[in-house]
Amino acid sequence: MSVLTRLWPFQRKAAGESWEEVFRRLFGGRETKAGITLTADTAMQVTAVLRCVLVIADGIATVPLKVFRKDASTGRREVATDHPLQDLLAVAPNDWQSGLEFRETLAIHVALLGNAYVFINRVRGQITELLPLDPSRVTVKRGADLRLTYTVTSEAGIAQQFPAEAIWHLRGPSWNSWMGMEPLRMAREAIGLSVALETSHASLHKNGVQSTGMYSVEGSMTPDQYKFLRNWIEQHNAGAHHAGKPLLLDRAAKWTPLTMSGVDAQHLETRRHQIEEICRAFGVMPIMVGYSDKASTYASAEQMFLAHAVHTIRPWHRRFEASVQRSLLTPAERAAGMYPKFLDAELLRGAAKDRSEFYARALGAGGSPAWMEINEVRAFEDMDEVEWGRGQPQPPKPATTPPTPNP
Repeated sequence: MSVLTRLWPFQRKAAGESWEEVFRRLFGGRETKAGITLTADTAMQVTAVLRCVLVIADGIATVPLKVFRKDASTGRREVATDHPLQDLLAVAPNDWQSGLEFRETLAIHVALLGNAYVFINRVRGQITELLPLDPSRVTVKRGADLRLTYTVTSEAGIAQQFPAEAIWHLRGPSWNSWMGMEPLRMAREAIGLSVALETSHASLHKNGVQSTGMYSVEGSMTPDQYKFLRNWIEQHNAGAHHAGKPLLLDRAAKWTPLTMSGVDAQHLETRRHQIEEICRAFGVMPIMVGYSDKASTYASAEQMFLAHAVHTIRPWHRRFEASVQRSLLTPAERAAGMYPKFLDAELLRGAAKDRSEFYARALGAGGSPAWMEINEVRAFEDMDEVEWGRGQPQPPKPATTPPTPNP
């Protein structure tokens, strides 16, 4: 614990790496073709990137994650409330985060950077804390024996190495199998162009939509006259608050704009296209970030929400589950039937009418065989069990007393 209380936010110079590369890696990113040096901070300032990352994080953090124990003899499962990992993942993984906040932080890291790291604090072989690490503070190295080691550097510049057993490494999609690919780097051109477009559009409005131009007069001007004219234009005609005001000219002066307006440059159309590009890179439906075209209808939007739950969030759930099972459960616990599970059926819940029809069929309505029990249905609706609900598709009918024949 003491090693992790003073984590240094930077990494040391790696072997064979120039100090110029170290500076660029720590304080900036690679320059894009649009001329933008992209970092995690500048990327998150693009609203489409911010919303894509938060939509993924919300889908991971707000759905309950529980540890179950399945009885091999009966096939029934129950929440492992007696296991410490259940409380750590669901309620309090450490002293300052809730389970939701913890999963949200990890989801932001892995969705944007491709990797998330957690120090596993074990006391006498039992997990007592899960401490998330800033990805910029962790260096991963694979040895000749294919074992991974993790170097965490403190604020004082002291690096300490940990074995793979001490670090929960949550990976995104991976090319080399041991490090997740960085979406920020893979999509840097699309994100960089979005930053450049926003900066350019802001500059247009800062300078009164017409960003620059040529002011020409007859005759020559002295340096003092030139300085006075320049200051006068900047004071009385530059800026968005002067937009629409007439430009006063004398001495047969002419104003010739040298740049196109935002509409002429099709800034808005290009910026809308960049939203689609960024959503495509993160695998998020554009409607989930507040973008939709005129062809969208209520019915199509409903299907888009369903597609987001099935094709975006559910794969992330399975990735988290597999990582928890491998890194936080021992082989003996896995053999005993323990496994983590997101209750992601909540994402697929429709309207009350749709749910009632689904439950009716599951309970055997219409002559179809029943494949659910009353208590299972009540569990989906967060309701208490009833005594007659196990093994019963419908409430038992009250017993009737046969009529007594008349003598």
